[in-house]
Amino acid sequence: MRHHKSGRKLNRTSSHREAMFRNMAVSLLRHEQIVTTLPKAKELRRVAEPLITLGKTATLANRRVAYSRLRDREIVGKLFDDLGLRFKERNGGYLRILKTGYRAGDSAPMALVQLVELSKISAESGAEAAAPLAGEAKGKAKSKPKSAPKKKSVKKTAKRAKSAKKTADE
Repeated sequence: MRHHKSGRKLNRTSSHREAMFRNMAVSLLRHEQIVTTLPKAKELRRVAEPLITLGKTATLANRRVAYSRLRDREIVGKLFDDLGLRFKERNGGYLRILKTGYRAGDSAPMALVQLVELSKISAESGAEAAAPLAGEAKGKAKSKPKSAPKKKSVKKTAKRAKSAKKTADE
């Protein structure tokens, strides 16, 4: 029995889980939203939210702890310089998990994980990315915007003209 043993194993060894959540946390902090399976998203909260709380007080010791957990200097800088300041007044709940339906290949429940207060740049791209996912989850058919007709390359057009002329001559 596994009484009082918290956390999902996700069919992985502990080192694999640790590396996977480290990579997912770095991707989440870099892009401010990611798409993953629902169980992984729920476990990612336990990794990412304490890091953002750590980023709210910018001390050298906290930076070292964050670097030991993320192993990415650029993201540690973003965590303390940008995200820590953005969530300064918030007491927790930095992530939003939106269910987006089921994956086509294996019917795994998928989720969109994003920071609650997206930056202006990623909010514009995030709205575009989240809209199709939300539509898929509800089963709505999305209409594709009409684009300009593609220009054919000169070589292909010339080849087609020659082959058409050949068939017409025969």
